Amino acid sequence: MKSLKVIITEAIYAGICGDTLGVPVESTTRQELALSSVKNMLGYGRYDQPQGTWSDDTSLVLCTMESLIGGYNIDAIGIKFCAWLFDSLWTPTGFVFDAGLTTYLALDRIQNDHKSATASGGITEDDNGNGSLMRMMPVAFYFAHLDTEPFLKAVHEIAGITHAHPRSKIGCGIYCLFIRELLKTPDKYAAFKAAVKQAVDYYSTVPEFNNELSHFMRIISHAVPTLPEDEIQSSGYIIDTLEASLWCVLRQGSTKDVLLAAVNLGLDTDTTGMVAGCCAGILYGLESIPPAWLNSLARKKEIDVLISGFSDVVCSFSRDKAL
Repeated sequence: MKSLKVIITEAIYAGICGDTLGVPVESTTRQELALSSVKNMLGYGRYDQPQGTWSDDTSLVLCTMESLIGGYNIDAIGIKFCAWLFDSLWTPTGFVFDAGLTTYLALDRIQNDHKSATASGGITEDDNGNGSLMRMMPVAFYFAHLDTEPFLKAVHEIAGITHAHPRSKIGCGIYCLFIRELLKTPDKYAAFKAAVKQAVDYYSTVPEFNNELSHFMRIISHAVPTLPEDEIQSSGYIIDTLEASLWCVLRQGSTKDVLLAAVNLGLDTDTTGMVAGCCAGILYGLESIPPAWLNSLARKKEIDVLISGFSDVVCSFSRDKAL
């Protein structure tokens, strides 16, 4: 049986590999990818970046981890995100080449309007892109030892740094609950159903969220894994990304197959790869991932050190709870 430290490490690297696989083909349509599908780690393409280059998805995951190592402080995370956007912290090649508008505007409010990270996120219906979902993996690990209500409160607060609409908070909540359940059982269908039940039990009782649940009906009804590919969307809308990621994880049987399925859905390829990849890494580890993919990742030695420190902190919570 793998240790929690190993599981966290493999999940994070699976997510980063998914992001990196998706970068060269981001915005490519599914029809175009059907003619020339992604089968290996590529370079250049959409952003003209070398092989092994990850996107803002990984940058913000790494920033979140680095901040949480020092303890949970919502404003410290916001400041860390600003250091990425405005000072190129945790970028693969020394500059930011991809940033979503909702994320940019939220961080600009922190940096230049001096807003707290608790009041910076976009709150309109148009602010429901996947820019919070893509960075929630370490949040799920860090707070997994908590009961559901405080767990979701933390998820919502951190998601809300950039995306504070209730729909985005629910999407991040369902995803993080799924990760938490995958840490408990290798049965991904049982984990999915348990996460959905916990989400419905909580969100249906909170007025802020209750009216938004209808947008998640294909997930709540457990229909997503049974849908044909042409009914799965892969845009930058949070529900599309969440559904696409769950669809890949629940239908594929190895980390490599999950990542390739996610990226070849097209459009927001890096984020679908990141979101699906984390769950695949928990389930299947990195055994199916070619070593060349991992070895090509930008700044891998620095990432190794960061993951080790982060996973040590998460494991200490687990030990404390066991005691």
